[in-house]
Amino acid sequence: MPFWLFKPKPGLIYAITIYISTALRMAPLQNPTRVERERVREKRGVQMASKAFSKSLLSFHRFLRRRLYNPLFLHRRTPHGSHLKFQKSLLPMEQLSGRTLVFDVEGGLLRSSSTFPYFMLVALEAGGFSRGLLLLLLYPLLCYFSHEVGLRMMTMVCFFGIRKEGLRVGRAVLPKFFLEDLGLEGFEVLKRARMRVCHTRMPRVMVEGFLKEYLGVEVVVGRELKEFGGYYTGLMEEEGEVELETKALFGQEDSSEGSFGIGSCTNSARHHLFSRCKEVHLVTESEKRTWHALPREQYPKKLVFHDGRVAFRPTPMNTLLMFLWLPLGVPLSLFRSSVFLLLPYRIAIPIGAFSGMKSRLISPPTFNTQRPPDARGHLYVCNHRTLLDPIYISAALNKLVTAVTYSISPISEALSPIRTMRLTRNKEEDRRRMARLLNRGDLVVCAEGTTCREPYLLRFSPLFAELTDTVIPVALVTRVSMFYGTTASGFKFLDPFYFLANPYPEYDVEFLENVSTNSIDGRSCRSHDVANHVQHKIGDALGFECTTLTRKDKYMMLAGNEGIVDTKPKRL
Repeated sequence: MPFWLFKPKPGLIYAITIYISTALRMAPLQNPTRVERERVREKRGVQMASKAFSKSLLSFHRFLRRRLYNPLFLHRRTPHGSHLKFQKSLLPMEQLSGRTLVFDVEGGLLRSSSTFPYFMLVALEAGGFSRGLLLLLLYPLLCYFSHEVGLRMMTMVCFFGIRKEGLRVGRAVLPKFFLEDLGLEGFEVLKRARMRVCHTRMPRVMVEGFLKEYLGVEVVVGRELKEFGGYYTGLMEEEGEVELETKALFGQEDSSEGSFGIGSCTNSARHHLFSRCKEVHLVTESEKRTWHALPREQYPKKLVFHDGRVAFRPTPMNTLLMFLWLPLGVPLSLFRSSVFLLLPYRIAIPIGAFSGMKSRLISPPTFNTQRPPDARGHLYVCNHRTLLDPIYISAALNKLVTAVTYSISPISEALSPIRTMRLTRNKEEDRRRMARLLNRGDLVVCAEGTTCREPYLLRFSPLFAELTDTVIPVALVTRVSMFYGTTASGFKFLDPFYFLANPYPEYDVEFLENVSTNSIDGRSCRSHDVANHVQHKIGDALGFECTTLTRKDKYMMLAGNEGIVDTKPKRL
């Protein structure tokens, strides 16, 4: 036999060597000792545990990354109901007009599917800063758990122990933020429907007032909160109870034939309400990110009044920044208040500007602000933004003035750096008091009678037009970034402190031309005509819209009362 058949190849020798060495390393020893056997088992156990730990850590990382990328959103579920048609784009408007539309609030109306900011508003406005801080600390757990578990946790934190009677967060606070988050594309579809049915996963008390009063929705489907002894327990009813209510609303199975559903690709199709629709149109999250905000002029109902202290959308990051600012904002507010209370204006204004306060005198008064000894004082008529309006007018004039008030806290009167006088709401008595004050010096009147945050002017009281021949209109504008300096249902004596606790509170003061109370454009007029003329003049200067709403309208909507502090008026 030829020798070359037995000659080993180099590559073959190398492969055999590698195979034998690997087999010897992985195979058990032929005659191992007890110590060697234990050492091998220990080594293999460590390797297996290390591989299992690495695999589980990688799986947890992938899961957490998906949740943090889309926190508190709905989970993707498999649609049920073989008779349904699912599409990821809306039908043409002409096909949806005149139909019964079933909307998913979070998935088909609002641009953001996260419900955390709305629960944070409830926690802060109804429960205070401590409840809001607790909800913020639970946010990492909310990202980890499923949406249903996170929703129940947020509901428990926000509503547990809250008194049911008098809770107006859903009507007074949340509508502003819902309207700002309302998508123009979803609203265009909603307003063309013949009948609108909206479903929400939030408690119905949070969204029902907004949907019915501002969007004209006929039916709101959502879970109710359970209560005990007039207080919320923080528990929601089960989905089965809502399903029974839905069947009672729709009636028979074929009563919803021809209705269409508008919802989210993530979870809307799974809900039993959409299983009763002929066709369901799903909106993707990427599509919602291209939606436009609904312009203010297209609001179906004007947003004139709203309550609450929070002036920003409380996302997790914004809320964290607020709590980080509070330890600095509270002493800063006290410092600013003390400066204006104890120091003259020529010193207080530069110190306030150094601390971050921004004030502008747009149009200084062109008349002689000094009153002769034998003459009456000037009557300044302004719109009402905060309780600090007369103080800023006094600072702009660089002299003390007197302010008349309708109903403020005695603490606010005691802390005021200028003189204040409470009115009695008796026309003859108020006219006599204001005339006496005007004979003593300059007088400031906030003719609206209450504050308004939005770019609207409430109806002006005509009493000021009966006191003097000439009035001086003053247009005021405020800007805040964190806290509102007004409230309808909270502690009103804290209003100035909240305003001054903003990082950069702003005030603009503009003195307008004098207005005669005897005639307008050469024609004689009544006091009501003068009040309307001054209102429109201030509105034109500010770009605000004039309304006929009054103080009573505001407090009946926001607080359920007429906004009167029951205290005895101060004597002259």
